Amino acid sequence: MNLNKLRLPNFRTRAPWFGGDLQTIRNSLLRDRADLASWPGTPLQVEAENGDRLSGVFHDVPNRTKPLVVLVHGLTGCEDSSYVRATARHLLAAGFAVFRFNLRGAGPSRSFCRAMYHAGRSEDLALVLKSLSAAGHAAKGMFGIGYSLGGNMLLKYLGEAGADSLISRALSVSAPLDLEAALVRLEAPRNLPYHRGLLARIKSDWRRGPLEMESAQAEVLDTATTIRAFDDGVIAPLNGFADSAEYYAKCSSIGYLKQISVPTLLLHGANDPWIPLHAYDKAGPMSEKIRVEVADGGGHLGFHGRGGCWYDHCAVELFCA
Repeated sequence: MNLNKLRLPNFRTRAPWFGGDLQTIRNSLLRDRADLASWPGTPLQVEAENGDRLSGVFHDVPNRTKPLVVLVHGLTGCEDSSYVRATARHLLAAGFAVFRFNLRGAGPSRSFCRAMYHAGRSEDLALVLKSLSAAGHAAKGMFGIGYSLGGNMLLKYLGEAGADSLISRALSVSAPLDLEAALVRLEAPRNLPYHRGLLARIKSDWRRGPLEMESAQAEVLDTATTIRAFDDGVIAPLNGFADSAEYYAKCSSIGYLKQISVPTLLLHGANDPWIPLHAYDKAGPMSEKIRVEVADGGGHLGFHGRGGCWYDHCAVELFCA
């Protein structure tokens, strides 16, 4: 498949969501919740090596002839995030099956997990993909969509798996290819409200269920005033990294792009307030299977355009080609 021949729709902003910030916060302001009642979901669980239970919801369509699409949410999201539900509805209406995956400890899986996801925990995604395949849900093939942090994880998985990838086509939306660069942008004074809000939601998620951590990490969970401090004092030590710098370096998907062997579309907004455009411009050598498409607008995980969400339309074009 030659992605350069794929005809994608142009992104045109839908009023009144002009500018990167309004595009970014629109979902939070309106809290839309797409109705999926026409496609009843089946909760699924997969047991991880430490007994944690990863979870998600599987939706099928009658007499399906199209692949299963696995949706991987972003930071502080879950299966019920508005953007995940909206994409699920769009794809189900187009005839695809959908699995809304909760990253480890996210959403409904929180009470069943003593550990939590991070940007590079791609082994969890690999485990779930194997389970879906073994259960016969991917008999028609399997595609993937990752949003923001979930996009980074999806791209990392694709690079690690190479020709053995269980996903044969993929799309990432607003993925932070370079975690350090993304955090530097988020630490900018103009992004202080975003930074504070994200950190508060991260802490809330971590506190909603059982945890396996030492007193030092528990103290940082209570006292950290920045995401970098949280990553330094909680994420890094709990996952075998020396510090946040090593975590960002080893888990950034930018280091895995050259090894991706399946058609993969990377979507990004030029006015994304969280993810700097230069992470895409200076990503270095990429696999010939990758196409990067940068829209003039869209913000971070927004892309609210005329006729609906731009990346949902791009996904159908990619998956039906």
